[in-house]
Amino acid sequence: MTTRLLAAAAVSVTALLALPGASAAQTPVDERTGPVSFANAIAVRVGEGPQAGTVITETQKSPTTPGQSRLTPSRNLVPRDAGERKALGENYLVHLGQFAAPGPYPDGVGSRAHAVTAALRQDTVPAAVAETNYALQDQAIGGDRPIDNTVLAMQRARTSVECARPGALTASSTVDRLWVRTDTGLDQVSVPEGSTPLSLKGLPFGPPTAVPGIDKDKTTSDLTIRRVTRFDELLRQDQWRAGDATAVGGWLVEIVSHVVRGDGQTADVKTRMVLGGVSCSVPKNFSGAAAPPAKPKVPTKVPAGTDPGGDDLLGYGLLGTGAVLGVAAVAVLRRRRPPA
Repeated sequence: MTTRLLAAAAVSVTALLALPGASAAQTPVDERTGPVSFANAIAVRVGEGPQAGTVITETQKSPTTPGQSRLTPSRNLVPRDAGERKALGENYLVHLGQFAAPGPYPDGVGSRAHAVTAALRQDTVPAAVAETNYALQDQAIGGDRPIDNTVLAMQRARTSVECARPGALTASSTVDRLWVRTDTGLDQVSVPEGSTPLSLKGLPFGPPTAVPGIDKDKTTSDLTIRRVTRFDELLRQDQWRAGDATAVGGWLVEIVSHVVRGDGQTADVKTRMVLGGVSCSVPKNFSGAAAPPAKPKVPTKVPAGTDPGGDDLLGYGLLGTGAVLGVAAVAVLRRRRPPA
């Protein structure tokens, strides 16, 4: 049986306010085929096939008139509630954005707000950016300090895309510093270059789910980190769409945990994360529009809400003329069994 939970987080956006005597608001771009951008802080899938559990945090979607949608600062953990923990398991915890001391990061990584934004610029060019620090913890390690449980840390991971026209798409995925837990501790490692992945095997941490009778000393994980280069590599809601010309960015993190039980039984648990997934798309005949006169902007906020179920995995918040404020978080819970 599948249970779907939707949590529409409070999302700040920028709406246009017409001054007295000013020209009418700019004509909205086409919702289905026009220029659009999306930005997501983190999406996680544990397992494969019908037994997989997935959490996709609040995806930001550009409005249909010039403006932006921005992730609320309160989203700083995954999983952050019981529903998300049921989907992903009890062991893994991903930090992003601001944190309280003592933090899960190495020395020199300070607390800072994240910036996850999808925008339609004044010339109707779509662009998106996701910038933050990330720390992945395996809480089953049971360390005395938060950093003792950190198995992966990224300082200033930044992904961005811009679609000026079909022949002028740009995408970038960077990170200032990267750490991975090895047998010698939380070690700084080289950031992968270009399309070359970083692959490390036999790392001293386990799976995201609790496994009865696990032998922690014999259980290890293999880690691969690389840049997202194709739209189908994103973990996304169905309404997160591509177009005639599409640019993508993000960091793809894949973990294969080799679980060993005390009785000698073994099993592999696969975890897939996309950190800072972004995309923008334009139709084949897109050339941008002349920027209209600047108008003052008014920040608008929509309160959080929940939807207990239904077949639609995605909720849109609409304001006035239809400016899209953001895409709801999605937690897909499936009845998963521990490795046999």
